[in-house]
Amino acid sequence: MKVDQIDRRILNVLQRSGRISNADLADEVNLSASACHRRVQRLEKDGFIKNYVALLDPRKLEVPTTVFVEITLSAQADEVLESFEKAVARIPDVLECHLMAGTADYILKVVAENTEDFARIHRQYLTRLPGVAQMQSSFALRTVFKTTALPL
Repeated sequence: MKVDQIDRRILNVLQRSGRISNADLADEVNLSASACHRRVQRLEKDGFIKNYVALLDPRKLEVPTTVFVEITLSAQADEVLESFEKAVARIPDVLECHLMAGTADYILKVVAENTEDFARIHRQYLTRLPGVAQMQSSFALRTVFKTTALPL
């Protein structure tokens, strides 16, 4: 299924405000409430909308430190990649894990309370990941820009 301009407007609004009422959404995209509801249901059914979430403030939850960890594996065999991916998915402090092209095999986005907490995460989890040959951590000093919205 293709998305048209109206669907794109709906998706843009929902990316910014997932809890908007159907009536307000319909007003914002210039549709009747029933037509808007049908389109949202279709977008959900067809997988364009995967889920609705709450974006939490890491500072208020006392995990303001973001660390990007580059990982190089000892081998590229499917078993090594699969074993690593299963193990890293179980680490609660890892928000994202990306298989990369380039110098690192994976990049992880990790949150922590502070440097001491990251040292605990590193010692307790990261050093125990299977197949790791090299690891390099970079601490984010400040988040300049962050969004979850895809360009439509």
